[in-house]
Amino acid sequence: MVRRTLRVPRISEGLPFPLGATWDGLGVNFALFSANATKVELCIFDPTGTQEVSRIELPEYTDEVWHGYLPDARPGTVYGYRVHGPYAPEAGHRFNPNKLLLDPYALAHVGELRLVPEIFGYEIGHPDGDLSFDTRDSAPFVPKCRVIDPAFTWGRDRRPQVPWERTILYETHVRGYTIRHPELRFGQGGTFVGLTAEPVLEHLRELGVTSIELLPVHMFTDEGHLAQTGLSNYWGYNTIGFFAPDPRYASGEGSHVSEFKAMVARLHEAGLEVILDVVYNHTAEGNEMGPTLSFKGIDNASYYRLLPGQERYYINDTGTGNTLNLSHPRVLQMVTDSLRYWVTEMHVDGFRFDLATILGRESYGFDEGGGFLDSCRQDPVLSSVKLIAEPWDCGPGGYQVGGFPPGWAEWNDRYRDTVRAFWKSDASAAEMAHRLCASADKFNRRGRRPWASVNFVTAHDGFTLHDVVSYNEKHNEANGENNQDGTSNNTSWNCGAEGETDDPEVLSLRERQMRNMMATLLMSQGTPMILAGDEFGRTQGGNNNAYCQDNDISWVDWSRLDRFAGYHAFVRRLVQLRHEFPILRRQRFMTGEFDEELGVRDVTWINCTGEEMRPQDWADHALRCFGMLMDGRAKTSGIRRPGTDVTLLMLLNGHHEDLEFVMPPCSGGRRWHLILDTNRPSMTSGRAYAIGTTSGIVARSLMLFKLEE
Repeated sequence: MVRRTLRVPRISEGLPFPLGATWDGLGVNFALFSANATKVELCIFDPTGTQEVSRIELPEYTDEVWHGYLPDARPGTVYGYRVHGPYAPEAGHRFNPNKLLLDPYALAHVGELRLVPEIFGYEIGHPDGDLSFDTRDSAPFVPKCRVIDPAFTWGRDRRPQVPWERTILYETHVRGYTIRHPELRFGQGGTFVGLTAEPVLEHLRELGVTSIELLPVHMFTDEGHLAQTGLSNYWGYNTIGFFAPDPRYASGEGSHVSEFKAMVARLHEAGLEVILDVVYNHTAEGNEMGPTLSFKGIDNASYYRLLPGQERYYINDTGTGNTLNLSHPRVLQMVTDSLRYWVTEMHVDGFRFDLATILGRESYGFDEGGGFLDSCRQDPVLSSVKLIAEPWDCGPGGYQVGGFPPGWAEWNDRYRDTVRAFWKSDASAAEMAHRLCASADKFNRRGRRPWASVNFVTAHDGFTLHDVVSYNEKHNEANGENNQDGTSNNTSWNCGAEGETDDPEVLSLRERQMRNMMATLLMSQGTPMILAGDEFGRTQGGNNNAYCQDNDISWVDWSRLDRFAGYHAFVRRLVQLRHEFPILRRQRFMTGEFDEELGVRDVTWINCTGEEMRPQDWADHALRCFGMLMDGRAKTSGIRRPGTDVTLLMLLNGHHEDLEFVMPPCSGGRRWHLILDTNRPSMTSGRAYAIGTTSGIVARSLMLFKLEE
């Protein structure tokens, strides 16, 4: 056997900052944090990442950062690390230099992860389990890092900077949204390039949304149990690289960074913001039985929250096996450095934080003044972009809807559950009224604004809107877990038949229910979020947990645009109405309090007799029909002057029977002009009703009127 000799390149001391591999135009500085390592080796590979050509010990250690400078390295250099130190799992240390490790600050990656025993720091099947030590080299089976030149011609790129009160979020997946689009050229579908193809941009512009919220695009890996069943991690909530876009979304090899930037520039040119769904709560390395890919082998005790007194094991507030330790200053720095990088270098406009409660959790529990949340509030870069929390996790005190500090918006699952329940006749008018007013009972504190409530009826996690009205039960058999995964609490109603049907009455009711929920979403105070494809009846066949379905179950079927053309036109009109009437997106919470100086209430709740709702009405849990009168004369700011908005009246009938509603009086007008009716979706301008006259309202329908002289 011939032993290969590795080339030894020139190296100098370099600097401990910035962390990562930084090209300065002359060479590359390498810097890696590890508080507990004893030695760090930098491994250089050929351009394909298959052959190691050099191994260099980083010569300096400053402030817990190992660093060195390679004057001969250039953009395109492929590298990884081997980190030496104690292998003592019971003390929280899992160093194993036989495992090639990814740089946490890597800006690009080469190659794919192969789920083989060599990538684990311990011997699979050994009687000592993770206390054993594996001596095999993992390099042939893991992705590598690549040095990049960050230069990119942004031209006249400008952030749309859509005001929060005008924001309409649109949640989608880079691959699933375009892979089946019939008008895209070969190779474009499912990529960053495909997302900005003209047919796709035209659809988004015509729909009228303002901000595209992308499911995770950071470098991520598949889980072993999925690979064994022929499935994959489709959603991407399994991050291993927080600074790099995943190569699988590029149309060309090695072009993922430039393609991402070009996508952002084109979306900005179309007036659309880019919001990234980010996963800083855990990594792809799992628990003590997971692989050693990066953080675990670099400094396990620093990067992860470990059980006090049992440091072999991980705190699992995420349900994925591990939890990042944002209480550690270097881990906190990594997360905030990552966020700033995506804003300053990649030009994104904001973030949605998965399981965000974890980011505010200290050793003693959730703290809205925790280190990470405070860092975002004081940072001049991060405080200038949209920050959206998923305000829950599975840890203690994990449910925190309304509990985040000023400056943050939050996904509001109370809104989702209440709206679904109301339209299946299960929620009271009192509960629904709170949700229509941006859930002021949760968010109206500390000067927060209505936009802090991100209202949604559907999201990637759960049923699509079509499936909410088509299935009573989840149908997740394709996930390979005997339909045991995914929640069974869907607050859905199939309208009389489970799944696909050709019954015209059922189909008619289903589409009206879809119109009801979409109209409610876009007529409510707060920030609406639409799930991609809900505007034309996308279905997942009743699967409410399609995280592992990179196939037709999850991919958007654009042929449904023809089948649901009328419904699609209705949704577009709803968006248009929201843009047209500022009263639907006020910057102040509607309270219903009487303004004695102006002689007006911002919102008045009306019963079917045309009178104000009384205490006994609110206490009637069977009451399913009421009106919401939004008075355009109410002040729009703290300045005491009357507003000039159009006054609107929204009637909601969640009953299973048709009812009659007396049109209420309102100063400044004599009649109510019907402008929207979910029972007559093609109607754009209906009759006018004089105050005191009666209008019929069909069972399970919503009507919108504007006040006229």
